Amino acid sequence: MADLINDNIQEDEAIIIELTDEEGVSTEFEYLDTIAYDGEEYVVLIENNEDAEGVIILKIESVDDETENYIGVDDEDTVQAVYELFKDARKDDFEFTD
Repeated sequence: MADLINDNIQEDEAIIIELTDEEGVSTEFEYLDTIAYDGEEYVVLIENNEDAEGVIILKIESVDDETENYIGVDDEDTVQAVYELFKDARKDDFEFTD
């Protein structure tokens, strides 16, 4: 994925979420957007550190009204399609570098 530079969103506006993987390791991410694609919803995140180099795209799976799971996406075509939709939707908020 390409790097991105956040031009318009202020640091204090960031939504930070913490995800824990199957091994119990927790990582903080900044929420960037939710993108609908092919009847599914995907969340676009970036690791919450200055060394983060690209976005993470995960499929949203609703468990109930208050709980969601985020599932890794193995299909590279789907990841690329969601990323292109994200870039188009947020072109005024970020400067994308390829």
